[in-house]
Amino acid sequence: MPKRALLTGITGQDGSYLAELLLEKGYEVHGVKRRSSSFNTARIDHIYEDRHLPDARLHLHYADLTDGSSLTRLLYEIRPDEVYNLGAQSHVKVSFEVPEYTADAVAVGTLRLLEAIQCSGIRCRFYQASSSEMYGSTPPPQSETTPFHPRSPYACAKVFAHQITVNYRESYGLHGSCGILFNHESPRRGETFVTRKITRAVAWIKRGLQQDLYLGNLDARRDWGYAPDYVRAMWLMLQQGEPGDYVIGTGESHSVREFVEAAFAHASLDWRDHVHIDTRYYRPAEVDFLHADPSRAIERLGWRPEVSFADLVRIMVDADLAEVDRTMNGGREAFMAAAAQV
Repeated sequence: MPKRALLTGITGQDGSYLAELLLEKGYEVHGVKRRSSSFNTARIDHIYEDRHLPDARLHLHYADLTDGSSLTRLLYEIRPDEVYNLGAQSHVKVSFEVPEYTADAVAVGTLRLLEAIQCSGIRCRFYQASSSEMYGSTPPPQSETTPFHPRSPYACAKVFAHQITVNYRESYGLHGSCGILFNHESPRRGETFVTRKITRAVAWIKRGLQQDLYLGNLDARRDWGYAPDYVRAMWLMLQQGEPGDYVIGTGESHSVREFVEAAFAHASLDWRDHVHIDTRYYRPAEVDFLHADPSRAIERLGWRPEVSFADLVRIMVDADLAEVDRTMNGGREAFMAAAAQV
């Protein structure tokens, strides 16, 4: 029998790449999908299988981290070998605007899932998606022993989710591991996140569809990696004999300004002709400098990132340029009409 994995957040960037990886490894994959009046499965449509097929290995289920009964029902129904908790309201700036919902989905949602696992008696391995945002203003480099100092409702909620996973591991013997992932990007990153906002704007500017890009703090520094590299680390954590917590990052740090410069340069554009500062994009409490120390993951998991910062920027810009060109085949008017539907 193939291993069974349950993924919350399967329709997100990380969930889609992890689903691909697990399917390649022969898993039966079950994903949690929130009910919506519109389709929100674009990132996994290419791997979707009709559930009526006898050999289908990808299955989607309606449930929500804010609804404990739906999580318990799924656990009893699927009886997974591995559970990956990737679901969240994950936009840091938005968490200041909807702090209560962020805490409910990210912090209490993790508790609901852990309690459902504990009460069901199902023996499974659990992965918690922790975040480098938990370090906040703590000086870099940041490792597994670096103190947390969260600077947003999202980061505070992630600290609770991280610590409650550790608590269930120590209290009930749960094979629960936390991946403290630093920023990881890809062409599947949501358009409101700064890296994708930049590369998408570069593509539109290059093709003459817009002129200006408005950003916030260009001096914030982040440790940026490639999302498919990072989901590989998630899987490796759950293959270990003993659970543990691991920092996952490249060990390099770059400013938003450097990302902007590299993205525009790849398209042969001068960013200074197009980028403007809008203070509305500043956070109430800024996180200035995140820089990972992934030594433990390298030593114990045998994990290393394979895509460099320069290659990451190139991959994202090229993907957005290709997307614009595909859509513009119908002409500028057709492209703008399609973009208005996004």
